[in-house]
Amino acid sequence: MTEEEWKSKLSPDEYEILRKKGTERAFTGKYWNLTDDGTYKCAGCGAVLFSSTEKFESGCGWPSFWETADSTAIKITKDYAYGMVREEVTCAKCGGHLGHVFDDGPAPTGLRYCINSASLHFDKKKK
Repeated sequence: MTEEEWKSKLSPDEYEILRKKGTERAFTGKYWNLTDDGTYKCAGCGAVLFSSTEKFESGCGWPSFWETADSTAIKITKDYAYGMVREEVTCAKCGGHLGHVFDDGPAPTGLRYCINSASLHFDKKKK
């Protein structure tokens, strides 16, 4: 899609995060402390990215996951912005910026996928 098409499809916050690689402030996103069962999808294209079964409370203020729903759903690249070296997480389907992954998560992976709420849509599991 063109940038104009993305702008018309996404909310301003979603556009800033997904297309401009922005970051929401800690403890402000709608999913950082959500504990409902369900699936987290890319807000840009709807690809399934994470499950609530792999979500954990990291204390960082963003939704954190120790594993992805499908390893092919995301792409990891080096991010050298702001004088740091980090691992950026993007949606493999649409290229939208999701957040970063760090190696300070819980077992069994030891990973913490630190993801912006605005890059996600949540589908609550039906009872």
